Amino acid sequence: MNSRPDLAGAQPGHRQFGTGPGRRAARRGGRGGWLAAAVLIIGALMDMIDLTIVNVALPTIRRDLHASATSLEWVISGYMLAFAAALIVAGSLGDRLGRKRVFLFGVGLFGVASLAAGLSQTAAELIACRVVQGAGAAAMAPQVLATFRTIFAPKERGQAFGLYGAMLGVASAVGLLVGGVLTEANLFGWSWRSVFFVNVPVAVIALAAGIRLIPETRDPAARRPDLPGGVLLASSLVAMVYPLLEGRELGWPWWTWVLLAAGVVGLGLLARREATRRRPDIAPLLQPRLFKIPAFSAGLGVQLMFSAGIQGFFLTFALWLQAGEHFTPLRAGVTAVAFSVGSFMVAAFAVPMALRYGRRVLVIGAALMVAGMAGVLLGSGHVTTAGHPWAAVPGLVVAGAGLSLLVIPLVNVVLAAAPASAAGAASGLFSTAQQLGGALGVAVTGTVYFGYLGQGHSFADAFRHTGPYSLGAFALCGVLALLLPRTAVSDDVLTGAEEPEAPSIDAVPASR
Repeated sequence: MNSRPDLAGAQPGHRQFGTGPGRRAARRGGRGGWLAAAVLIIGALMDMIDLTIVNVALPTIRRDLHASATSLEWVISGYMLAFAAALIVAGSLGDRLGRKRVFLFGVGLFGVASLAAGLSQTAAELIACRVVQGAGAAAMAPQVLATFRTIFAPKERGQAFGLYGAMLGVASAVGLLVGGVLTEANLFGWSWRSVFFVNVPVAVIALAAGIRLIPETRDPAARRPDLPGGVLLASSLVAMVYPLLEGRELGWPWWTWVLLAAGVVGLGLLARREATRRRPDIAPLLQPRLFKIPAFSAGLGVQLMFSAGIQGFFLTFALWLQAGEHFTPLRAGVTAVAFSVGSFMVAAFAVPMALRYGRRVLVIGAALMVAGMAGVLLGSGHVTTAGHPWAAVPGLVVAGAGLSLLVIPLVNVVLAAAPASAAGAASGLFSTAQQLGGALGVAVTGTVYFGYLGQGHSFADAFRHTGPYSLGAFALCGVLALLLPRTAVSDDVLTGAEEPEAPSIDAVPASR
């Protein structure tokens, strides 16, 4: 039995804020709370920037490491698979062992993996480092919002959530630009390696500041994480994605289909195991009861398909511009920023519109994404090396606007559909769906894209051939959005102005 002296004052089974120093940590707020929030957001930004910064560098990585097409897919999918597989268990570990402790462990692991990724000499080494990076990001991510709920009062909490969302929106544009600048600048001859090395000083700063500024928090009623279930989840996800990534190069042998089916069966067994669980001392992974809520299941489907569509699209987009049209990494990154510009233009109006018009706003967002991406595909024939990328820019702007209308209200609608007692599990499943969808999107779209290239077609033709797969994913998002509640959640829920009847977390004195 683990000794937890820092929780000695908590009554077993009761969820309460700490007293004395613990209570000050729980409702820190003010300057100290915002400094802690800044450190937590920096850690989250490393993860979010890394998703886009690597996309721009992929063609250069391919040339330098002589990487195969499948290896490039693994560079992206390996990160997201590790993230998806470890996220829910990492959240449970933070609740039990301390969110600050697990967050700082994730930052350190992410920094070390980034250094190793930059030093990689082969594609296999880089893929292994990306998997470790994904595990580090999974350790960081769940602790951020959970700590916000502890250190901020309701009014400040809404502001913190808003800042967090805005910074993550900026991260995509920053990643595209920084990826292009660093790769093209070739500082110290590092080329693409700079996109990983840049994380190292950021991780060191976050560690040093986090040790001093982030208060330690945990849930005194937290149960043990389900490690065997986590292993089964990870194995099932890998079994599903591995055949999709490797099948094309291997000629789709019979065992790839068996492995894919085994992954689906594994998820079914995990769901059955969760539904028949008789161990109240172990934290559930999937919360099967949540899937019985139509709004939650539909929203999870929207998130899964959106991530599949967007990750698949930008993988092929970056390769088309750089390998097909011979854009420099910087020029490709600047072109892709048009997507983020469209998102910024609409972001501030997304939630108010969803509050007024409900799910119709999400459906319109999905329609705009379909229209915008179709515009990019139509304009791609007019983008040439000697010309300008302007033919693709209007479509990118429209699609970016659609993203804000679809994704920004989505998390609020979906999480509001879950019972308050399952809010943490719902958030974890939502993020897991995001990462799994991205990995599947890269696997499916990449397989079709590189298969088409292998038949002798040009990069532009392959891009136009695979684009409809992303369009189909976004169209399905619109269909699934029709199953969401007619109206969005209230302002009180969105801003955190409603205080739960009994706080679900306890805080302990910050370690120094």
